[in-house]
Amino acid sequence: MITLNQLNSLSDQDAFSNLEQCCVSKTWINKMVQSRPFSSENELIKSASSIWYNDCSIADFKDAFTGHPKIGNINTLKEKFAHTSEWAGNEQSKVTEADTETIEALIKANDLYEDKFGYIFIVSASRKTAKEMLAIINTRLNNQSEDEIFVAMNEQHKITVIRLAKLIESISQKADLSSHLTTHALDTSIGKPAMHMLITLKGLRNNQWKPMSVGITNADGRISDVLPPGRLLEPGIYTMTFNTANYYINNNQKGFYPEASIQFEVSDDSHYHIPLLINPFGYSTYRGS
Repeated sequence: MITLNQLNSLSDQDAFSNLEQCCVSKTWINKMVQSRPFSSENELIKSASSIWYNDCSIADFKDAFTGHPKIGNINTLKEKFAHTSEWAGNEQSKVTEADTETIEALIKANDLYEDKFGYIFIVSASRKTAKEMLAIINTRLNNQSEDEIFVAMNEQHKITVIRLAKLIESISQKADLSSHLTTHALDTSIGKPAMHMLITLKGLRNNQWKPMSVGITNADGRISDVLPPGRLLEPGIYTMTFNTANYYINNNQKGFYPEASIQFEVSDDSHYHIPLLINPFGYSTYRGS
């Protein structure tokens, strides 16, 4: 771990080497090195996001993906990108808690994903179980190639920011690492959080609804990182779709609505929280805080 001042004062070569631990895209690293000095941890996070979303191409996204081992293939951590292996291992630690059947299904899904899209499955794995990641990859396998790349690049940047927080001292305390958009689901029929519910954020691209992010609610029914830190939605209309069908099936319930899609409008950079209150025969929402 180094301080922000140390990052600012490193040689270009040493700065490149340090930032490479966070993301291996050469375009992203070089532009980050050139953007120094950063006046604050917040500026660092904002620059990291701006460069990723505004200056990097699809080729750069795919370049970044090569810096990760396959989810579930823990053995490759020892062989590939040794300088990030400890961080990646910690990020995937929940995978090792899974049963053999789940791990095998996850590895098979990874192979299907790579065959379809031409790159490995990228997901911010921190605090996610193997079963949760399996549900996410099976959902994303339904995406078209031209859409999935934008979902994967959002996940890549979540990982980059997590690693920046491990590289730069005090980022977690001094920078805003919150997501522009968060959500949670509450099952009012049982008075408990709706755990393990798949949620897809969609935006308009070429006048069609396209997936931007796919997540799954945690034990509190929440997704706190729908978007990476520093990533702001452009003003406009968006849709958040809650997969209630799978939720009810997994809980041995029969629901009337197979999904709940909530449209909302983003007009500024303030925080947007989109909650869902559900029961088998109805649902409601409001703008939360």
